Amino acid sequence: MRAAFVERLGPPDNIRYGVLPSPSPGPAEVLVNVLATTVNPVDTFVRSGAFRTEVVLPLVLSRDLVGTVAQAAHGFAAGELVWCNSLGHAGRQGAAASSAVVAFDRLYRLPSEVDPITAVSVVHPAATAYLALFTHGALRPDMRVLVIGGGGNVGGAVVSMAVAAGASVHTTCSAGDLDHCRLLGARAIDYRDPVWPSEVDLIVECAGVNDLPLLVPLLAPRGRIVVLAGAATRPTLPVGPLYMNDCSVAGFVISHATVPELAAASTEINRLLSLGLLHPRVVEELPLSEAASVHRRMEAGELHGRRVVLRP
Repeated sequence: MRAAFVERLGPPDNIRYGVLPSPSPGPAEVLVNVLATTVNPVDTFVRSGAFRTEVVLPLVLSRDLVGTVAQAAHGFAAGELVWCNSLGHAGRQGAAASSAVVAFDRLYRLPSEVDPITAVSVVHPAATAYLALFTHGALRPDMRVLVIGGGGNVGGAVVSMAVAAGASVHTTCSAGDLDHCRLLGARAIDYRDPVWPSEVDLIVECAGVNDLPLLVPLLAPRGRIVVLAGAATRPTLPVGPLYMNDCSVAGFVISHATVPELAAASTEINRLLSLGLLHPRVVEELPLSEAASVHRRMEAGELHGRRVVLRP
């Protein structure tokens, strides 16, 4: 099969595009013919070695795929459209290839009415958003939510999911992203000249700034901040206001999500996709042979609000 892979961890120049042996499914796996994959920031962290996880070299890159079942297995019929967003780490080979094996409990059917390119563009940001809002943020429809960085891929998914859940949503973004965030249903705030909401029940920090001395005073009693970006930041933790108001700060990495948590996210993602409530802002389609150049662009910060879909 053709694949984008690395034989050692390191910079994007280590990525090779070439032929590897086709995978064979194990007893609990399904063989999938890959239609499309993507590049996420976490894919660059695994490839570089910044995110420590079990890898088997040569490592096929990328977490996400949409494809068709190659042969019937574990209740999946041959030819069914399916998706996955948890490959390429923890000892699992990735999706950046013409075929991949996926554990049956990490593989989800794609509703027939959903465009595969739309789906592969949103399943990873949307799963991150779901876990932030519901698993770690305990979102309820009556909550006031503040999203830091709503103009990005994950931030936009957080805004969309929170709005769909009935929450009142504010988000910070750049001036160029204000109209986009308003279209998603949020009250958009220019981060350079912010007018901050007060008594916020849940803050989701997607920008990686993690200015906790600024954010904690915005919380309502028992409010919560969920941090999902900014591994290199070392913010000051204002312990006094946190404990005096029963507030909390939680961090999470989607790579640690359990199989049941990812399955719960998949159900909501499929529902919102079917309703047309999840969609990428900008999609760029390229051949899989361009994987190295896309990793370079990702690390250079050139893909804000843009999803690159790679086609084998």
